[in-house]
Amino acid sequence: MLFQLISIAGAVLILIAYLAHQLRRMSAESMKYQALNFVGGFFLLVTACAGRQYGFILMEGAWTVISGWGLWNVMRGRHVTPLP
Repeated sequence: MLFQLISIAGAVLILIAYLAHQLRRMSAESMKYQALNFVGGFFLLVTACAGRQYGFILMEGAWTVISGWGLWNVMRGRHVTPLP
C-alpha cells in the first residue's frame, strides 16, 4: 500500500510539471519544473525497484538522472538555449 501511494505521488508530481508547462504556467528551465520531475521520477524509481520491474527501473532511472542533470544546470545558472 505504501508503494502505491509513493508511485501515485510521483506520477502526480510529473504530471503537474507537464501540465503547467503545456499551459505555459511553468518554464522547463525553472527550478520548480526540474525539481518536480526529479522528485517524481525518483519516487517512481523507488517503486519500480521494489517491484523489480526492470523496464520501469530503466525508464525512471533515466528520467531521474536526466532531471537531476537539468536541476543541477538550473541551480548553477546554466540555462539551455532554445532550438531555432
